[in-house]
Amino acid sequence: MAQNEQRKARLSGPLLSFVAIASISLLLFLVTWLIDFADSPLTLLDAVKGAIGTGALTGLPEVIVGVLGVSITVVAIIVELASNRYTARITELFMTSAVNIAILGFFVITGMMCLWVSVVAGYQGTVPAAATIVTLSFVGLCLLLLLPYFAFVFNFVNPHNIIDRMGVSVLGAVRRGGSGGAQERMKHSATRGIEQLADVASGAIESKDKVVCMHAVSALGRLAADYLEEKPRLRPDWFSLDAMVRENPDFVSMQNDILKDIEDNRYWVEMKILRQFQMLYGESLNRMRDINYLLAIHTRKTAEKALDTGDEAVVALCVKFFNTFLRATINARDVRTAYNVLNQYRLLAEGALIRHKGLVAVDIARRFKYYGQLGFASGIAFVLETAAYDLCELNEMAFVQNAPCLPQLLDILLEVDKEAEEGHSMEASLRGVRKAQIKLATFFLTRGAQEPARTIFNDMKDELPSRLQSIHEELSGIRSRDFWEINDRGINFDYLDVDRRAALETFFSWFDADAKKQESACSR
Repeated sequence: MAQNEQRKARLSGPLLSFVAIASISLLLFLVTWLIDFADSPLTLLDAVKGAIGTGALTGLPEVIVGVLGVSITVVAIIVELASNRYTARITELFMTSAVNIAILGFFVITGMMCLWVSVVAGYQGTVPAAATIVTLSFVGLCLLLLLPYFAFVFNFVNPHNIIDRMGVSVLGAVRRGGSGGAQERMKHSATRGIEQLADVASGAIESKDKVVCMHAVSALGRLAADYLEEKPRLRPDWFSLDAMVRENPDFVSMQNDILKDIEDNRYWVEMKILRQFQMLYGESLNRMRDINYLLAIHTRKTAEKALDTGDEAVVALCVKFFNTFLRATINARDVRTAYNVLNQYRLLAEGALIRHKGLVAVDIARRFKYYGQLGFASGIAFVLETAAYDLCELNEMAFVQNAPCLPQLLDILLEVDKEAEEGHSMEASLRGVRKAQIKLATFFLTRGAQEPARTIFNDMKDELPSRLQSIHEELSGIRSRDFWEINDRGINFDYLDVDRRAALETFFSWFDADAKKQESACSR
């Protein structure tokens, strides 16, 4: 629906300019005719016959050829510049555009009409009135179309419109190939279109054109979602990996076992799109972080679409790419990107819980633990703290959804700092993990769930009292929910509302009670 509205908007501009120019020129001519001759416009036919008799029409072929020459020259320059700037696909799309073919064809037809009318004018003393009027009308239309045609060309080579057309072209190739028509050629067209969309985004990264890059990435994301909608209607042989797909740069280096897995799970198109995401993600690290965030968003949306369509293989594939993103981010030591990518990864896990796919959420939670500890070991300890808070929110969602996997998720959160504590002294981040665990305990207490809160207490009851006291003071001292800097999450990790601050006091009273119990046992 949105694309149809955009298409109508693109066509309405040239159409309105055409109507305006035609109306103004006709009005001026009629006014001047009445001033000069004070006669009915119907007598124009006699004027046409007179013009033929004087040979006034012999110059029309030169006029229309000049118009055609100007049009082709201007258009060739515009299209070539845009093609060099963004992608060579612009030339192909422009030359196959129905509007472009129709207008240039109309110019050529008008030129031929002018040629023939000028030749036969006055033949055997007759006046080809009908042919002359048609030809004059065509010449007028050519002149009127000139400016709207240029507007159409400028609109066509707009990078946003080109990106949209490329996405539509790829989906059209999928539909034709998936229904059995020229399958090998359609697979080639689809893969090439995906690569060219990625090339546009890559070139925009190099030139720091964030707007164009984001539009290209979004087009790839929409393409993945539309493809998943279309996928159940495609023929089984569309998913086979023929020689063209196997020799594609994104597949040629893969082992046969991996290729067989791709073919069996029917996700070569999704793999192709996500491989472009991976390439763009690597190019954007520490350069254009907004692109990294957008790539993570569209990877999440692709996975959620796969969850909705029951395509579990594609969900698992998206999870693998999220893991790949996190590995690359930690290797690049890009903490801010890790912070935002983990947010999208958690949202995917929450989406899985909402759709009653607890195994997916548990798998993602384990990856949170792994990459949090990897970040800690790599010297960017804040990744571990972020992972802990995201696991806290994931546990809260599991409780709200009454998910059977809640005990597993809670165990993962309580284990997330175990390996990190061994041989490391980054106290601030380890304290952050404990804060997340305590924050979850307050959530359970406000919901009347004593047992999971006691599980958290038992895990940390051997902590140093001084450490617990300082954590208590820090959590109870936060009064603002909003973080004091701009970020995508916009929340303060340590914030507790009024009810949870009250639960915080209850939770810490257990430590006092346990200490007194131990003192009493020792005194005996």
